[in-house]
Amino acid sequence: METPFTYRDNVLYVEEVALDSIARRAGTPCYVYSSNAILGRYRAYDRAFGDLPHKVCYAVKANSNLAVLSLLARAGAGFDIVSAGELHRVLRAGGKADSVVFSGVGKTADEVEFALEKGIYSFNCESEAELSLIDALAARAGIKARVALRVNPDVDASTHPYISTGLKEHKFGISYSEVEGVYGRARWHTNLELEGVSCHIGSQLLNPEPLIAAVDRMLELVERLRGKGIAIQHLDLGGGLGVPYRETDTAPSIPDYITRIVNKVRGTALTLLVEPGRSLVAEAGVLLSRVLYRKKNGTKEFIILDAAMNDLIRPSLYSAHHEIVPLKKDDRRGTVKADVVGPVCESGDFLAKDREMANVLPGDLVAVHTAGAYGFVQASNYNSRPRAAEIMVAGNGWRVVRQRESLDDLVRGEMV
Repeated sequence: METPFTYRDNVLYVEEVALDSIARRAGTPCYVYSSNAILGRYRAYDRAFGDLPHKVCYAVKANSNLAVLSLLARAGAGFDIVSAGELHRVLRAGGKADSVVFSGVGKTADEVEFALEKGIYSFNCESEAELSLIDALAARAGIKARVALRVNPDVDASTHPYISTGLKEHKFGISYSEVEGVYGRARWHTNLELEGVSCHIGSQLLNPEPLIAAVDRMLELVERLRGKGIAIQHLDLGGGLGVPYRETDTAPSIPDYITRIVNKVRGTALTLLVEPGRSLVAEAGVLLSRVLYRKKNGTKEFIILDAAMNDLIRPSLYSAHHEIVPLKKDDRRGTVKADVVGPVCESGDFLAKDREMANVLPGDLVAVHTAGAYGFVQASNYNSRPRAAEIMVAGNGWRVVRQRESLDDLVRGEMV
């Protein structure tokens, strides 16, 4: 899909707004999101299902800003959550509890009670102990809880080991070879409705074939469970579709991927759930930053920004690649090979290593691309640095959707 960030007369725009105008007024570092890009990718998922019963449940962990959640709620999205805090955010943003699925391997009793009280759609359960807990709490509340077991289909996602989740050695889900026995024993829980099966094999998949292989394994499982009298009604296939972080990357087409799934599921009388996160918001966001200094240590060149690993930790944590471009192009300057680093007191504080990029100078503004997912949500106050502002753009207008933290915010709640 087309990027919302384009150059016009050598100035970088998002939708109809010049990014340097946002940086001048809102300050840096700041995150900027395109509302049209987020909605466009959500609608690409939703429309590709056609008349097949489905829910597109946005994975809140990718970007949990209330403005993002509200935008998707108004478009009709459901939500995939992994904590009570995320459920609270969804409800505050206008999302409906009955469109929420609750995933995660370590749900607490308080979180389960909160979700039951609000009336969520379903729990994606990851162990027999969790099933017992939900059954007991549902019995206490006098209700029945809809659940699906998260299954490890033992399909190798071939992605970064930190974001691969579908193999038997991972902490998530229940082994494919054991899941039928777990469903059989779970039938004794009288306050559970065993209506679904769920899986998620990993994130940032640029090759959709492992996802398609997981669909085949899950459909085989559904058929066997139904043959044993367990009335499975929905299939949750998780998320995982990748995005192009590098200019040379090619990401799968959302409509093509969903169409392949629909063709396999049609005729099974299943409601299909998917949980996209990164593929909805990553390309819709950038991190704006200002060049503070240029520095040389011997032959090594450094570009020092006012954004750091506390603002965007993915390069340090995952060795992730993010394109870094100037807000105003000047091809006369040529390029430079440098490490792009921030002010945090760590050698691991970098946004790029040995990067051939525009020869930016102190005072210049840059955009770190594909930062709309797992950017601000993983930010911290390390080195007592206030977290960045967040901005939402719609057409030719924009507004601050999270204020930049102040120095007083850093110590709120603390006491001497």
